[in-house]
Amino acid sequence: MYFPQSSLWHQEVRIKFVPCIQASSDYLKRRHKKSLIPKSKTSTPRGFAPRPLVGTSTQKKDQNDTKEKEVGISTEKEDQNDTKEKEAVETSSSGKDTVSRSRLTAKIFTTESQTAEAESMSFVTTVDTEYNIKEMRTGNEEYQHDLRSQHVKVDHSDKIIENVAKTDQFNEVGRQVAFGNDQIGRTTIAEKASTVGEQEENSGTTENNLDKDDIDESVEVLNAKNTMIETEDLLLKQREEIDAQEQRKRLENLADQNFSRGNKIFVIPEVVTPDQAIKVFLNRSLSALATEPDVLIMGAYNGWRWKFFTEKMKKTNLEGDWWSCELHVPKEAYRVDFVFFNGTNIYENNDYKDFSVSVKGGMDETKFEEFLLEEKKKELERLAAEENEKKRLAEEQRQMEAEKAAIEAERVQAKAQVEKRRQGLHHVMKLASQSAHDVWQMEPTLFEGGDRIKIYYNRSSRPLAHASEIWIHGGHNNWSEGLSIVEKLSRSEKVDGDWWCADVVVPGRALVLDWVFADGPPGKAVGYDNNNLKDFHATVPKSIPEELFWVEEEHRIFRKVQEDRKAREEALRKKIEKTEHMKAETKERTMKMFLLSQKHIVYTEPIDVRAGNMVTIFYNPSNTILNGKPEVWFRCSFNRWTHPNGPLPPQKMVLAENGSHLKAPVKVPIDAYMMDFVFSEREDGGLYDNRNQMDYHIPVTGSIAKEPPMHIVHIAVEMAPIAKVKSLAECLLT
Repeated sequence: MYFPQSSLWHQEVRIKFVPCIQASSDYLKRRHKKSLIPKSKTSTPRGFAPRPLVGTSTQKKDQNDTKEKEVGISTEKEDQNDTKEKEAVETSSSGKDTVSRSRLTAKIFTTESQTAEAESMSFVTTVDTEYNIKEMRTGNEEYQHDLRSQHVKVDHSDKIIENVAKTDQFNEVGRQVAFGNDQIGRTTIAEKASTVGEQEENSGTTENNLDKDDIDESVEVLNAKNTMIETEDLLLKQREEIDAQEQRKRLENLADQNFSRGNKIFVIPEVVTPDQAIKVFLNRSLSALATEPDVLIMGAYNGWRWKFFTEKMKKTNLEGDWWSCELHVPKEAYRVDFVFFNGTNIYENNDYKDFSVSVKGGMDETKFEEFLLEEKKKELERLAAEENEKKRLAEEQRQMEAEKAAIEAERVQAKAQVEKRRQGLHHVMKLASQSAHDVWQMEPTLFEGGDRIKIYYNRSSRPLAHASEIWIHGGHNNWSEGLSIVEKLSRSEKVDGDWWCADVVVPGRALVLDWVFADGPPGKAVGYDNNNLKDFHATVPKSIPEELFWVEEEHRIFRKVQEDRKAREEALRKKIEKTEHMKAETKERTMKMFLLSQKHIVYTEPIDVRAGNMVTIFYNPSNTILNGKPEVWFRCSFNRWTHPNGPLPPQKMVLAENGSHLKAPVKVPIDAYMMDFVFSEREDGGLYDNRNQMDYHIPVTGSIAKEPPMHIVHIAVEMAPIAKVKSLAECLLT
């Protein structure tokens, strides 16, 4: 049998014991005298001792809880002080077998212990036992009755102890053992001795001996914990069963009530809140699906605008033809809309009105509209990001393909140029020589690219014979890189002519040197000696191999062509960016000029109105037809008066800080691309300032919506059908 848990806080529990009588074998043969204690009026079975009166005795022990208490046996006279807690049993000296009275006291109490002892001891059981022995003698016979009262002390260090008690009751002296766990994880045992029955006179003495050495502490603690766990599991299971029964009963009541009212559906819980699971019940017999084997629910939230769903319903075990399914209401919902159907073409839609359940404690319709706009903005941003990513990847792919095609074209171009130069160089190499003894000479005769050589020129009988200065203008490889040698000649010591000389450095990749003589530096020369328009040419004896030269030349030309192309592309890109930047600046500047041009009447702060932000409208009625009116009301809408939310409620304008303007704040929706407004003298209308029936319009930037383009059709297209009818055309012309 399980007892509920309780907390002991310095409690004293007094337990009564029935004393055991120890008698000799000839006890029944003796002549009994009348007992000093009158018998109870109730009949006592023969062979049983009368029920004794049990008194109480308490004695404080100020000793350590861990020490075993000593047993004290004492006998005192009746006239002793009542404050002493001793027991006395009087017996007659005549030897009559009378048990006067015995007192047995069992006391459970708690004492405070130090914190250190509380933390170090996990199991404390202290048993105080007092033995009160009463002897009754008649003649030479002795009858001894041992009465044992036990005191069990439980130390819990001022902590609340929860006990789980278990007791077994028999027709003999029984015991109760209570196990408890305190808050610091220590387990204590309190034993309570009790008497549950009376004993026969001829039965032997039954002693209730409590020996703490016989208790296996660890086993008892483990059993106590297991008992607690089993008890908790049992209680939890019982509670769940009770809850299930109550829920089923409540469901049955709801089903009966709705069926009696003729309601086709009901929902639990009855008050639907956001972000929770609900159950929808349908009475198929009351619907258009009464004969259909399958029933499905189809719906959405917030006027069929959010999160569509379709679920299959199942037959319930409720009385009647009730079907149900479970739905999860999202946190954005303020209403659940749904219909039922058989999966094909038969619907139960509440007579074309659909079924709906209101959701309490969540968004309202206005907040949901704002939420939808935010979701639309996020979706558009996501789509824009995806579109930009696609464009970027497509642009990269296009650029890669264009780059590949350009590289192929540049390689072809490089090969064509190399072939053309090869042919020209071969022609020049045929004309080249090591020297012309009477016109020019070179020293040394063997050289390579990078060497310094001397070139001698004999101007006698040449076009520069009378020139005051002589310059050499040279290049290499048929002038492939233009002028690469420019030096002024000086007179030479050579004889046999008018010789001039100059030191020049041979270009590194030269196969052939090309030059002419002139009477001045490049750009200032007038007279030339160019070997009768053939120029002067000389081969480089120790040049690189020709095949290797042409391979390197092709790569060089290819790189040069590629660099030229990239430079052109970069210049074009910068030009486009500059043009777009100039267009944007011009547009912004024009818009600001337009807005500021009417600042004496109306303007906004900030000037750049952005979607989703607050903006303040400033209006000066002194320059309009509302001059002198006591009140000015602001009427506003968006997107050329076509915004889904319609016009905003009229708003009374208040005086601004500067004193001459009135102001009114406005929240711009995130899907607004144009702000439209007028002013009136009263809330209900009256005189309007609508800019001569054109209204006031201010563009909005950053909107998730775009203004639809304007379709412009040429008048000739519109007139063409009319012109087909001759008479009508003539009428129009006349």
